[in-house]
Amino acid sequence: MEAMGEYFFNLRVMQKALPALLSGLGVTVKVSVLIILIGFVVGLLLAIVGTLRVRYLSQLLNVLIRFYVDILRSCPYLVLVILVYYGTGFMGINLSSFWATVLTFGACLSAFAEESFRAGIEAINRGQVEAARALGLTHLQVMRYVILPWALVVTIPTLTNRGIAITKAVSMASAIALPDLLKQARSMQAVYANPTPLIEAAVIYVLLFFPLVQVAMYLERRTVKDAS
Repeated sequence: MEAMGEYFFNLRVMQKALPALLSGLGVTVKVSVLIILIGFVVGLLLAIVGTLRVRYLSQLLNVLIRFYVDILRSCPYLVLVILVYYGTGFMGINLSSFWATVLTFGACLSAFAEESFRAGIEAINRGQVEAARALGLTHLQVMRYVILPWALVVTIPTLTNRGIAITKAVSMASAIALPDLLKQARSMQAVYANPTPLIEAAVIYVLLFFPLVQVAMYLERRTVKDAS
């Protein structure tokens, strides 16, 4: 047991690796915040566009949105981030590993967010919509004051869980040298020839995401309670 503790829970290695891990944690948090912002905003806009009834354009827009959503939901994150990071270079666009990660995972989250927002929008009672239209509200006013508040309440628990899942998957971006928490932990593991930094990184991940998981569970319970 003593040898196992020295190998996996070496306090000396933990102390030396901590500055590098905290640096990686900062990158992980920044990337995660931007991914969630981009994913939710773009997903909401796509869901709203998908509900518009524009003559001749509605069907085309829905086909394009459906194609966008299905591709991003189906393709592995690792493949996408490598394609974006290296592929854009051939088009004369030099993205850093930071922005390649943010754009890739933000787009992936927006695909899931669009599905959730659209389901929330379509779940609203049509009587409420018709009553709002009878009062003279335009389509955008009905969307803003009647539909979206309900859709956001319904979809927040699902989107919170999805956001947590995708931000944890950001560790895959170490393949394009993003200096995130896991990348720094693997570097420190190589430096000290000891897996302790990986255990330390795992503890940091738990401390970071456990409160978010609890918030997601609370919101889900509240949504179920309000719906009943």
